[in-house]
Amino acid sequence: MDVKKLTRNPLIYVALIGLLLFGGFLLISNLGAPKQITTQEGLKLLAGETVTEVVNTDGDQRVDMTLSKPFEGSESVQFYYVDARAADVVAAIDKADPKKGFDDAVPRASWFDGFLSLLIPMLLLGLLFWWLLSSMQGGGGKVMQFGKSKAKLVNKETPTVTFADVAGADEAIEELHEIKEFLQDPAKFQAIGARIPKGVLLYGPPGTGKTLLARAVAGEAGAPFYSISGSDFVEMFVGVGASRVRDLFNVAKENSPAIIFIDEIDAVGRHRGAGLGGGNDEREQTLNQMLVEMDGFDPNANVIVIAATNRPDILDPALLRPGRFDRQIGVDAPDLKGRQRILEVHAKGKPLAQSVDLEVVARKTPGFTGADLANVLNEAALLTARSNAQLVDNRALDEAIDRVIAGPQRRTRVMKDKEKLITAYHEGGHALAAAAMNYTDPVTKITILPRGKALGYTMVLPLDDKYSVTRNELQDQLTYAMGGRVAEEIVFHDPTTGASNDIEKATSIARKMVLEYGMTTELGPVKLGTEGGEPFAGRDMGRGREYSETIAQRVDAEVRALIEQAHNEAYQVISANRDILDKLALALLEEETLDHNRIAEIFTEVQKLPERPLWLSSDDRPVSERPPIEVPKKDVSLAASVEAPSAAPRTQPGSAGAGHARPATA
Repeated sequence: MDVKKLTRNPLIYVALIGLLLFGGFLLISNLGAPKQITTQEGLKLLAGETVTEVVNTDGDQRVDMTLSKPFEGSESVQFYYVDARAADVVAAIDKADPKKGFDDAVPRASWFDGFLSLLIPMLLLGLLFWWLLSSMQGGGGKVMQFGKSKAKLVNKETPTVTFADVAGADEAIEELHEIKEFLQDPAKFQAIGARIPKGVLLYGPPGTGKTLLARAVAGEAGAPFYSISGSDFVEMFVGVGASRVRDLFNVAKENSPAIIFIDEIDAVGRHRGAGLGGGNDEREQTLNQMLVEMDGFDPNANVIVIAATNRPDILDPALLRPGRFDRQIGVDAPDLKGRQRILEVHAKGKPLAQSVDLEVVARKTPGFTGADLANVLNEAALLTARSNAQLVDNRALDEAIDRVIAGPQRRTRVMKDKEKLITAYHEGGHALAAAAMNYTDPVTKITILPRGKALGYTMVLPLDDKYSVTRNELQDQLTYAMGGRVAEEIVFHDPTTGASNDIEKATSIARKMVLEYGMTTELGPVKLGTEGGEPFAGRDMGRGREYSETIAQRVDAEVRALIEQAHNEAYQVISANRDILDKLALALLEEETLDHNRIAEIFTEVQKLPERPLWLSSDDRPVSERPPIEVPKKDVSLAASVEAPSAAPRTQPGSAGAGHARPATA
């Protein structure tokens, strides 16, 4: 329990004051009060001669008596009676005939008592309503601050992250470094008429370091840095989000030049007018206010907005136009050198064995983001500590990579010998198909140990980073995916459900080849349909399919033809190399896991499949026999002094074969 936060809540003090007042009222009311006795004792006193005065209160059915001699230490006593004894009590009072007489009292409520009876419930209801509003707004003391911004100001006491702590995103660092220079020396840019971008949008897959880059800007810039999440603008009350946007920019303008960082801006910046109900009024009002603040009527406001998102495709076009987010920086997964530098950053403070080579680890992790690499090193450190070792070695790193790719090893899952044999042939079929093709990446690891949801997997990793894939490479991926199913058909004549994930991946690649990449002669280079998975419900809902039923049948036929061709190629490869498949399955049963050296030893005599015939997009367009030019050799000295600009990477279609996992059967 946070004692400081509890003591800052005003409701605690209100409750304490109320308890003190209530206790004081009870104490005062009990001082001088008559002693209460039983009805029997009261009637006995009335029958005696010590009663000097009696007051009978109607409604309360209470008798107050004053005595000439103390009874149990008190000269004033009272007792209560029920309706059945009312006549007996009245008769006893008449018979007693007190010296000072008796009186019948009829109680009447005073105006003050009525006022208190109304005031106290109203105060309690008001305090309850205040507490509920305070809770919805994040704690006490914020009832009147619905529209105040929740942005956090990064100050000098906050642990800083600098550009030196960020690796693998050189282009993004260079762009953000320009913003730092503008904030430190704006006259340098203004002297030549340059205008700093008002907004910078960082977009890319999760875990690539977008938020880390923003924290590095905060650590490098001497200007105030306000950090907020896009979801902080959205509340249940209409207009609160727009008010918070105004307050955030007003605070930033008062302390300009300043930087505002909005993480996950897609929570508030989505396309307006979309959705089944026509959109969200509160979110759209917030977005409208943000558009006005970013490019309103004040051109001299030195406030720079940095935003991060994983989904730039769903952002409103007005938010992305020049003048608002002038600069859009893609933060993709790092390349080989970038992964090595990221590993070096996260390896600080972790004792690595001398045999560990981070470049080798970087080669084993293609497609990994910065968060994945940090997770690999952390998992390796945890495994090392669990085994009571002192140094992180290659075995711990390999196990950590396998954990990130396929999950932890299922040591408690015990498979029968028959299932182990099927799994060995299945994974051997994948590996053999990959090794016998001409455009696949090398097989680096095969295992039949259950891990995650898989009973085993085959890892195929590229030697270098790839940014595009050829048609032959995609066809090899199809053959590689069908290798496990074909091995089961050839060896056992009874395929299992273990190939379901392989068939799913192969179908996805083949359908993309037909619909998106235009790699079929029948349909040609035409993109059919839109990309699958709409960003949110309601957008383009009534559009329907963009091609006819006849074209759909031809698409299905082309997909089926590609899968059948891959199936036949895998059948030819495994049939021609059956002896090697048996040898590989035996090695897997004996050793359970094979590394690249052991695999290369077994595959020394693999018969590769002949090259496929030259593919023509049309028979009417014969392919030219003129070869391409030779790539000029780079001057080593020039390359060392001047870094050549890198081309924007293209999204790699299909899977690069980071690993084929065989899912567990139902």
